[in-house]
Amino acid sequence: MNYELRTQQFTGPIEKLLELIEEKKLPISDLSLAEVTADFLHYLKTLTNTDFTQTNTDNARTNTKKSQHKSVSSPCESAYSPRLLADFVVIASRLLLIKSKSLLPNFELTEDEEEGIKDLERRIRLYKEFKPAIDLFKKTWEQKGYSVSRPLFHGRPPVFYPSKNLDIKILHQAINSVFEAIKELSPETQTIELSEISLEEKIKEVIKRLEVGIQHFGKLTKEKSRLEVIVFFLALLHLLRDQVIKVEQKQGFSDIMIEKHES
Repeated sequence: MNYELRTQQFTGPIEKLLELIEEKKLPISDLSLAEVTADFLHYLKTLTNTDFTQTNTDNARTNTKKSQHKSVSSPCESAYSPRLLADFVVIASRLLLIKSKSLLPNFELTEDEEEGIKDLERRIRLYKEFKPAIDLFKKTWEQKGYSVSRPLFHGRPPVFYPSKNLDIKILHQAINSVFEAIKELSPETQTIELSEISLEEKIKEVIKRLEVGIQHFGKLTKEKSRLEVIVFFLALLHLLRDQVIKVEQKQGFSDIMIEKHES
């Protein structure tokens, strides 16, 4: 993941940010997750198809100079690639988990919620184990390739010697099977729409809704995207920390009631 985070508190790879926070060398309370998300969305906007095309062209020229054989383009992160987004979501999820625990240290979780957190932590550990292997595979893929031929055929032009039982029908079937296999290996094109969601705006929206009366979290987030639900929940955590609101959940998995804290 080539993305580098640039915020007031930290500048550098986002993986390093997570490492510093987990080692308690950087307080999570000093970090604005809204600023982290905004910086990543800004980074995605800078990625264009033109940049991606130019990068592939430069790589192809480099491979041609390194080897006289037919070059094979290496896999790389294109604009809005699922791998780039997945890497960010894994790290951002861990940061959100740490931030939530710091805001509500005594908050009791259900067994399903505890299991969900443990599952997330297992996934993050696996991600950390596989990340170096992915980088090594990419580096190896981009290295110059070597081939060794028999001295007898060295320097001779390639010649195709078909077998006696080969005919045009069999050759046509073989070519079609190769094309079908290539289609199955080709990745499907995905269109991902990104929208900016401001944490500050959601905080203001919650406060404005509470002026009317008690609100329910389910009603606030009805027909909202998963990202909006997460930002709404993060807004509640901030308001709880500042003692602006108070919440109540009568039983596990029931709706959360929100009301303005009496000053």
